[in-house]
Amino acid sequence: MSAHDPSATRGGDGTTAPACCAAPRGSADPAPAPRTLTVPARAEAPGKGMVTLPGGTFRMGNEDERANPGDGEGPVREVTVSAFRIDEHAVTNAQFATFVKETGHVTAAEQFGWSYVFAGFLTPRQVRATPAPAATPWWRGVEGATWRAPEGPGTGVGDRARHPVVHISWDDADAYARWAGKRLATEAEWEYAARGGLDQARYPWGDELTPRGRWRCNIWQGDFPRVNTGDDGHLGTAPVDAYRPNAHGLHNMVGNVWEWVADRFTATHTSAPATDPRGPEEGENRVMRGGSYLCHDSYCNRYRVAARTSNTPDSSSGNCGFRCAADV
Repeated sequence: MSAHDPSATRGGDGTTAPACCAAPRGSADPAPAPRTLTVPARAEAPGKGMVTLPGGTFRMGNEDERANPGDGEGPVREVTVSAFRIDEHAVTNAQFATFVKETGHVTAAEQFGWSYVFAGFLTPRQVRATPAPAATPWWRGVEGATWRAPEGPGTGVGDRARHPVVHISWDDADAYARWAGKRLATEAEWEYAARGGLDQARYPWGDELTPRGRWRCNIWQGDFPRVNTGDDGHLGTAPVDAYRPNAHGLHNMVGNVWEWVADRFTATHTSAPATDPRGPEEGENRVMRGGSYLCHDSYCNRYRVAARTSNTPDSSSGNCGFRCAADV
């Protein structure tokens, strides 16, 4: 098994990442050298580009037929969150570039030397030359794929400044948040924000995927993983504000890219506190929320506000980014 053999797709909690979500790095991968930020957090207080939410009690989770077994979406439970701030949209390539310029941060993908890219974005020659997880050949471990080169060497983000940064690990997201004087949202905060004040609605805007025939998120249409018709206007990432925001003024809470949150993953919630829960204190995998442009109802269907998945904190892929939160 090579240093970047992606055939080992089992996560730190013994589960396997869903095929169209994000494959974890294999157990044979060398751990990247720890890197400590040497630049202090930015002086200004967080607030610009953020929405302040008053907090409150809402019904978290889902138990209907669309819930994915093993994901721990249910049971539906009343959860209270305190007031907090959250970014209007996911962190962009331009914002992340500023962070890297000021801190010299080197992402996990850059330290490992590779990251996962969707095979549909590669040439046939690249597909033949790159390794893939045995059960999920639409993911390819591409050498040189990073946030700067999302599809590998020769690609760039020059025309994607307002697109969400991708190939970001949980560790990278946490480092950015600390530099910005913010933090990652808890899973409860994220779902409270995504629901936009709607009780148990399937999506941030209601129960209908395309109200009045209009797309409200960036997901896969067609025959996954072979044909994406792009009916929503995008085949890969979309600008962070490409669609109408929810009632809280938040863009793309579902679809586009998965978003890391602070919590460690667990599929059971019986012992979680009802007020400001923060996930278990132990466990390797971290939670991701919101789904991505690769989500399709035939397999993943994780572009619902209650849907969730997880990955190891050093994993990265071309469909995973983040947004930040902050205390009021």
